[in-house]
Amino acid sequence: MGEIGILNWSIIFIYLAANLLLGFVLSKKVTTAEDFYIGRKTTPWWAIGISVLATYVSAMTFLGAPAWSYKEGLSVIAIHLNYPLVIILVMSFFLPFFMQSGVVSIYEYQEKRFGKASRTVIALIFIMTQLLSSAAVLYGSALVISYITGVGVIQSIIIVSIITLIYTSLGGMTAVIWTDVLQSFIFVGGGIIVLYMLLSQMTEPLSETIASLRTQDKINPLVWDMDFSRTTTVWAGIFAMSIYHVTVYGANQMMMQRTLGAKNMGDAKKSLALMGFAAFFIYFMFIFIGVLFYQYYEGRQFDNDNTIMLEFAEKEGFPGFIGIIAAAVLAASMSSLSSALNSFATISTEGFYQKYYKPNETPQHYLKIARLSTIFWAGMIIIPAIAFSSSTGSILELLTKVGSYFVGAKLSMYGLGFYSKHTTQRGLLVGVVAGFVALAYVATQTTVAWPWYAVIGGGVNIVVSIAASILLDGRQAEWSPYSVPGLQAKFKAEGLPEKENGWWVVPGKLDRVSYYLLGFFVLTFLFLLTF
Repeated sequence: MGEIGILNWSIIFIYLAANLLLGFVLSKKVTTAEDFYIGRKTTPWWAIGISVLATYVSAMTFLGAPAWSYKEGLSVIAIHLNYPLVIILVMSFFLPFFMQSGVVSIYEYQEKRFGKASRTVIALIFIMTQLLSSAAVLYGSALVISYITGVGVIQSIIIVSIITLIYTSLGGMTAVIWTDVLQSFIFVGGGIIVLYMLLSQMTEPLSETIASLRTQDKINPLVWDMDFSRTTTVWAGIFAMSIYHVTVYGANQMMMQRTLGAKNMGDAKKSLALMGFAAFFIYFMFIFIGVLFYQYYEGRQFDNDNTIMLEFAEKEGFPGFIGIIAAAVLAASMSSLSSALNSFATISTEGFYQKYYKPNETPQHYLKIARLSTIFWAGMIIIPAIAFSSSTGSILELLTKVGSYFVGAKLSMYGLGFYSKHTTQRGLLVGVVAGFVALAYVATQTTVAWPWYAVIGGGVNIVVSIAASILLDGRQAEWSPYSVPGLQAKFKAEGLPEKENGWWVVPGKLDRVSYYLLGFFVLTFLFLLTF
């Protein structure tokens, strides 16, 4: 059955079959389009939380994080240090708006706050960015299949797309979440095995290895350099990338969609908090693995840095090890891909087809269209994935860099919606255009590192949007009911309860778990100082 042997093939096939079986079983619970979009609001919070975590921690992490830290060292962790801060902001501001509105697409908020044009623009930005990032994820998993089996990368891209498409179109969001749970255990377990095997293969004790890496400037996690052309500094990680990741989780249909299927506000917030606590450990593990690889391979150059993990698994592992690694990478990739496909289907069906083309059809009709649109989007992701196949650098860095061009627009469109009294739709759209123009200049004419694109794009966007809104439409007399002050005023005027089972349901308030997350952020920072 190929050079990797029957055992490895068996592990891969069993994993793939389990995903397809789970999708088929859960498809029996999907009878309407809303079931397909967000499930039946019966999924436990911990499963949603694991799914949120698994969606962003993809093959980009399994392959790309070691590849990135192999080159840059432990300082890469600074880019992922901010998750507790990010989750606090998302839980306090984004989630309450979306949960209380009863929407299945978070872009409905833009229409209620500003208008249809704003909703269309933000939806198109999401589709564009998510197509590119999903394509990078798909390329990562195809690279694994190609490396292990000898099947071409393009053929592997098509194979992974078809398998993910089948279980996603059958089971909808419920299948996405529960397959994510399965996939996350395989993914994390694979990483732990690699770390154990790598440490056992080292010729020196860990303390001596770290000392050696320190002399090579590979083990310093906190770089305080104020050089804005450098990517992995503390300032870029905590400030610039916090803004970046707020949009990844708060202004992203793929992330928010599963929390909208939680039983209540408390469950939705707990699911996000799980991500805030767990992400650091997972990213640190894979980044640390990359640093250890640098010592293990004595810094030698690879034709494609993303294959470092695979080469180690192939040459140093026990029987079945390469099959476990393949399943782990496929698990991470298919988790992200299935989430993206479900979100694409939701936006195109609910946000475009139902809204503008056939608004009065049955739930069963929209379910059929959602499943057909899933097929369409699976085909669309393949095209940029093939283009990414020529990349040899870290696919995690590539993916994050591509996304940074669009963060400013997403951040400003929601930030201004929440906290700007005078911003109008016309001014907002002028600001979006100005932000992209500014970023085009910065990216092509300066040496500013890409993490700062979120700050620059968002800053230009906000300033121009407010100025253009006042110039074109004048100052607004009252706060929008869909702003934070407007919604808070509504709660007070109508005497609505601001808490539900101990959790704030009004935006702009910090729950107790937010303070725990803040404390956890401080502890992780102190931990990194020990290096």
